Amino acid sequence: MKDARSIIRQPLITEKATGGIDDDGIYVFKVDKTANKIEIKAAVEEIFDVVVKKVNTSNQTGKRKRLGKAIGFTKGYKKAIVTLVPGHKIDIL
Repeated sequence: MKDARSIIRQPLITEKATGGIDDDGIYVFKVDKTANKIEIKAAVEEIFDVVVKKVNTSNQTGKRKRLGKAIGFTKGYKKAIVTLVPGHKIDIL
């Protein structure tokens, strides 16, 4: 298994992602593209000392960008939506 800090890249702080923090205990992270749900769960539990209830993942594709005639894409990433057991909390903000 990889190092926990290399699996969890950064928290994803958006209006939609921070909406579930207070009530539902849902947190969103950018994670390593090769990490699976089991590795993500173990990494979050190790780094933040909490108990994870479930993990959902999705691959976000890069957006199409254009510079003159050239067309390219921004870099994509993998997003993990982590739900904690009630009573546990992560202090991100």
